[in-house]
Amino acid sequence: MSQAPNPRLNRRHLFAGAGTAGALATAAAVLPALPGEEPPAAEPRPAPEKGGGYQLTQHVLRYYQTTKV
Repeated sequence: MSQAPNPRLNRRHLFAGAGTAGALATAAAVLPALPGEEPPAAEPRPAPEKGGGYQLTQHVLRYYQTTKV
């Protein structure tokens, strides 16, 4: 009489699978891109008409009030 294989995963198999998946992900991240394939260049955005950037708003002023000692 033969025994049926245990369908449950034990810790050893779980950690071995997680380690393998981590190693594959690391290898894929470290390997250089294929030659000849360059990512598309990002188009520069036009400058905002009113200057953009930092603005002193009520929200910012309220934050400054909360940081005072």
